[in-house]
Amino acid sequence: MNPLKTSRLPEPSADERAHSERLLQHLREHIAGHGPMPFSQYMERCLYAPGLGYYSAGKTKFGEAGDFVTAPELGDLFARCVVQTVQPVMVMLGDEADFLELGGGSGAFADAALRAFADAGALPRRYLILEPSADLRERQRERIAAAFPPEVAERVAWIDRPPEESWRGVLFANEVIDALPATRFTTRHGEVYEEYVALDGEGHLLRVDRPADVLVSGAVRHVERDLGREFEDGYRSEILPQLPYWIQAVAGSLEAGLMLFIDYGYVRREFYLPERQDGTLMAHYRHRAHGDPFHLPGLNDLTASVDFTALAEAGNSAGFGVAAYLPQAQFLIAAGLQQVFEHAYEQADDASRLRLAQQVRKLTLPDQMGESFQAMLFAKGLSALPLPAELLAGDQGGRL
Repeated sequence: MNPLKTSRLPEPSADERAHSERLLQHLREHIAGHGPMPFSQYMERCLYAPGLGYYSAGKTKFGEAGDFVTAPELGDLFARCVVQTVQPVMVMLGDEADFLELGGGSGAFADAALRAFADAGALPRRYLILEPSADLRERQRERIAAAFPPEVAERVAWIDRPPEESWRGVLFANEVIDALPATRFTTRHGEVYEEYVALDGEGHLLRVDRPADVLVSGAVRHVERDLGREFEDGYRSEILPQLPYWIQAVAGSLEAGLMLFIDYGYVRREFYLPERQDGTLMAHYRHRAHGDPFHLPGLNDLTASVDFTALAEAGNSAGFGVAAYLPQAQFLIAAGLQQVFEHAYEQADDASRLRLAQQVRKLTLPDQMGESFQAMLFAKGLSALPLPAELLAGDQGGRL
């Protein structure tokens, strides 16, 4: 797996180590009983196994006390820019428009977005949060209840699955695609193999490769055809063969509106660079990134970068058109970041003004989130596209 050194990572507490050992035992029992599991299944269990997975257990994940910081955790600027971008579409769709957030995290985005909608006098009919983690759902619920009067809080609803009835509005997902269980593949003598997780004689996890099934092999061959070249022997990377089905599942009932995805990743030809021979998979533990997904399972966030070309294809197959694709910094600037910043700055004290300036730097500088994170907007069923002119002018969809 070409792991980075994990010896320099912070030591877990005894309770954390015991928690990881419980998940490890669960994984060992499954592998012993059913044989090696696809890496995608291993990643899914490490992140979402009930009571044991990274997102399913009670440990703090987000912010300074957790393992990583997402854009909404930095402050309100990010959410206010998103709301400023999508609000004209919500208004155009009328009183029946809903806002659906996938994976609400700590609730920081919902908190700031609801304030922004309220300040504009344009609260959505419903603010829906699709959150698979019961622990995170409860934290979000408590945060919203404490932050808003009942007439606002009652618009927020948590759902277990995507809406089945047709709806209109905006679907938003920040750092969601990167946490979808990724398939790891490699090629050998012209054949495609899928990475599995097995056990050695002492019960340690190890990687084994097996011939890929038709779905995985077909997805890899599609990428090769699009790139115009075959992967070299031994090249290893990630792919999401389930992505078109996932998009259809979460957004198939959206008959009119926008989807906005923000995540870190690349267009396909940059994702699968020949020199990126071990893919993009990373583990995050207490603000340290490393490359060993077998280190302390259940205590690390596991992620893979997003192939935005694949995301565009998946959106197209679900009936959406790509309205805009551009780096996060350009998206936020086009969305009115300067105006939002200046308004907040005028009302802030000196300490808060410093934090606001730090937010802008982290959100926009190339060596922070500005270039590594990308924004992709999809549209469907709209008679017009009332998006900021600067955003449409900055579209880099031609790179896809």
